[in-house]
Amino acid sequence: MDPVLCYESRNNSCLRSIYPLPVRIVLYMVLGVTVILTVCGNLLVTVSVAYFKRLHTPTNYLIVSLAVSDLLLGLLVMFPSMIQCVESCWYFGDFFCKVYMSSDVTLCTSSILNLLFISLDRHYAVCQPLQYKRKITVTIVLLMIVLSWSVSAFIGFGMIFLKLNIWGIEESYYDHVACEGGCILFQSGLSSTVSSVLSFFIPGIIMLAVYLKIFLVAQKQQRSIQNTNCVRSNSSQTKATKTLAIIMGAFISFWTPFFVCNITDPFISYSVPPALFETLVWVGYFNSTINPFIYAFFYSWFRKALRLFTSPNIFKSGLSETALFTK
Repeated sequence: MDPVLCYESRNNSCLRSIYPLPVRIVLYMVLGVTVILTVCGNLLVTVSVAYFKRLHTPTNYLIVSLAVSDLLLGLLVMFPSMIQCVESCWYFGDFFCKVYMSSDVTLCTSSILNLLFISLDRHYAVCQPLQYKRKITVTIVLLMIVLSWSVSAFIGFGMIFLKLNIWGIEESYYDHVACEGGCILFQSGLSSTVSSVLSFFIPGIIMLAVYLKIFLVAQKQQRSIQNTNCVRSNSSQTKATKTLAIIMGAFISFWTPFFVCNITDPFISYSVPPALFETLVWVGYFNSTINPFIYAFFYSWFRKALRLFTSPNIFKSGLSETALFTK
């Protein structure tokens, strides 16, 4: 790769690394397909729940909120990130760079907060089934969704637009890091620690604790329930909980390497190679791509919705009343 400048006519231009044409084509194809699958897959999840009235349940509203965050990640973050990754320069201006970085932090935080609230929903469904419908109402779920998005936007946009990410290292950042054609989320040790702990580690630990309790209670219920109908009901809740636990586990698995790297990098003199950092970010992004495939594999209602959307029956009146399997 021959290094050149992103903007030849500007003194403070970033260096640009030009990949060979075959490498660029492969990168665009692989990352482009990933972006398309992310957007289309999560759009199908959102449309399925919105269209079929039988799927209008509190749990599914939270799933839609998660799918919307993944969908927006594909549009607002993954697409421009793909171009920057291949071209190794940012050509969309300073303001959109701030929007891009803010959206990245916001949507990642929103995903894990949605997953946190989903774990609480599952906790009541399995551990306190008699109180579930009374405590987890549509109003409560909507409040959860508003809270998750509000907190996420406050962290993401507040940190970037108020420049809290470089608080205390402004001089070093502008002298040695900032350049024309660059758009990276550079953070001080304090910023990376606080944002990572609030956005990922604390919610992640809470989720793991909640799902561990759910697992133990579900095992106890499975052994004690004798009535056939109750067994079926309990098995349905347990299956749904396992599916959502897999989604949560996938999120933590895909994003943990990045957040560990993010929280340690400032304390090792920013010695993590940029290529490794960028790779770990895309590993995290890929989680948003696979979520719809998890739904398709474990949820019969999603598979049936896909079949209906791709069949001539989609134009029939009253299709939205179709009773999809929700087990």
